[in-house]
Amino acid sequence: MIKNNDFIEIEYTGILQEENKVFDTTDESLAKKEKIHNSRTKYGPVVICVGENQIIQGLDEELVGKEINKEYAFTLQPEKAFGKKNPKLMQLISQNSFRSQKLTPYPGMQVNIDGLMGIVRTVTPGRVIVDFNHPLSGKVVVYKVKILKKITDTKEQLDSYLSFIIREFKTEIKESEAIITSKSLPPEIAESIEKKITSVIPSIKKLTIKKE
Repeated sequence: MIKNNDFIEIEYTGILQEENKVFDTTDESLAKKEKIHNSRTKYGPVVICVGENQIIQGLDEELVGKEINKEYAFTLQPEKAFGKKNPKLMQLISQNSFRSQKLTPYPGMQVNIDGLMGIVRTVTPGRVIVDFNHPLSGKVVVYKVKILKKITDTKEQLDSYLSFIIREFKTEIKESEAIITSKSLPPEIAESIEKKITSVIPSIKKLTIKKE
């Protein structure tokens, strides 16, 4: 049975229940078939640490207690998936804000305003309503998941955990010590990472971080 802090390899496909439409998948051929393929996405099985919020909350919770080498389908309500719709995140933006950026807003347009991503919902003379909720908020989703195997190799566990935090790094395991070499790891989070990694990977007793 799977428990929190287990490292597991999974394949999954996310489907919007009402529309019966695939919105996310680890299967590249399915992504192409459903016309959601992204050339910047790395497809194939993924390794996650259960209970570490590396996937959406509801799916993370559902995996606990399940078995290896089995397939499951989980139906997740909005509060356990991408959140409920928050009316406060529907904001009125003046047309002038768009004109200053030489943009002509239209319904469905994705915009970045003050660093926040939103979608234009309505356009009327002089004003635009932009929705800053997650695009899938308010949606019931179904995840079809195949649990392939547990990952017990210390280096593989460490590499998969770090991949959710930083992009470029090298790791080396010497007995119970892990050595991480990276040029993109902020010094201010190094201490918290050490505590977290030695907690979720008990075979690592000491963590050394080097600047590349």
